[in-house]
Amino acid sequence: MRIAILGAGPAGLYLAYLIKRRCPDSDVAVVEQNRADATFGFGVVFSDRALEFLRDDDEGTYSAIAPHVESWSDIALVHHGERVVIDGIGFAAIGRLKLLQVLQARARSVGVEPIFGRVVTELDELGSADLIVGADGVNSLVRRILEKQFGASTKFLTNHFAWFGTTRRFETLTQTFIENDLGFFNAHHYRYAPEFSTFIVEVDQATFARAGFAQMSEAETRTLCERVFAGALEGHALMSNNSIWRRFPIVRNEHWRAGKCALIGDALHTAHFSIGSGTRLAMEDAIALDRAIAAHPDDVVVALAAYESARRPILEKLVSGANHSAIWYEQFAKHMQLPPLDFAMSYLTRSGRVDVDRLRKLSPRFVARYDRRLH
Repeated sequence: MRIAILGAGPAGLYLAYLIKRRCPDSDVAVVEQNRADATFGFGVVFSDRALEFLRDDDEGTYSAIAPHVESWSDIALVHHGERVVIDGIGFAAIGRLKLLQVLQARARSVGVEPIFGRVVTELDELGSADLIVGADGVNSLVRRILEKQFGASTKFLTNHFAWFGTTRRFETLTQTFIENDLGFFNAHHYRYAPEFSTFIVEVDQATFARAGFAQMSEAETRTLCERVFAGALEGHALMSNNSIWRRFPIVRNEHWRAGKCALIGDALHTAHFSIGSGTRLAMEDAIALDRAIAAHPDDVVVALAAYESARRPILEKLVSGANHSAIWYEQFAKHMQLPPLDFAMSYLTRSGRVDVDRLRKLSPRFVARYDRRLH
C-alpha cells in the first residue's frame, strides 16, 4: 500500500511511524510545507493521562518522549489576587519543537524520511497513493479541497488569544485572571522545560477592542501583556514566536473520509486548548487509523469506515467536553464576578463531565476548603 500523509505535525509523523513499523514494506511518504524546525507556540500540554496512552503499545516512543516531559499533580487559579490550589488534577507538558524532533527521529528509525519545505496545492501532486491522509492542521488543504465531501465547517470563537513564552518557571499549570481599566484578561501558563514556560494570553472581544490590540504590532502587544501580567511574570519578559492574536477555530466534519482520503488531528477536529488534550487526541487518531488499516489492509474504503466507526464515538465525547469548556471561556469575564472559590468551582464543572461528588474523589483538599466556606 502507498500512503501519502500531508502534514508533519504530531499526528502525521506518528501515523507514518506506526504504519511503517507495523508494515516495513509499505510505501509511506510525509510531506510538510514548513521547515523541520519551524513551529509556532512554545509548549504543548497533555492532560492527566500524560503519555500513558503510549506506554502499552509503544514503549519505544514513550521512552523517547518521557525524559523531556515536565509534569505536576495540582493546578491553580489566581482570581482577585487570591491563589486557589486545586489538588489531584495533573498535567504534563513538553516543548512543541522537542516533541516534533522526537517524532521525526521515530519516523526515521523505521525508514520514513519526511519531506520538508514542499508546498502542495493540489492532491494529485502527491502521486498515485492508495490512501491520502490530511494531517495538515486547522487550515488543512485536504479538507479544503474536499470540503463538500467531508461536510466540513469551521466556526471561530469570539475571544482572542496570543501564544507567548517566558523564562519564568511555573511550578504548576496556573491561570491568572485580571480585571483592569482595559477590561478582562486571562493567562494560561505552565512550564514545558526546566527553564521555560508557555504563557497564553486570552481576552474577550470587548477587551480586545478597548485595548486597541488590532492596531498594535506584535512587539507592542507583548509589552502591554507584560505590563498586565507583571505580577505573575515577576520581572521576566515574554518571548514571541509568531505571537499574533488568533481566534480559536471549531473544526467539524460530518464525514471522516472522502474516497481514498481521510483526516486526522486538527484537520478533522479541534479541541479547545483549555482542556489540554489536542496533541493527545491527534496522536490517538493516528493509533486508531493505523489499527483500522492493519485490520483491513486490502481495502482502503473498509479500513476508513472502520476507523470512523471505532474512533468517532470516543472522540465526540471528548470534543463535546472541550466545546463546553470553550463556551465557559467565552464568558469568563462574567464568571469573574464570582468570589474565588465559587469561580474555581464554576471552572472545574465547566465541561459538564465533572460534578461535586466526583471532585470529592479527585480534589479532596479543594472540596474540603469549598465546603468549609459554605458552612
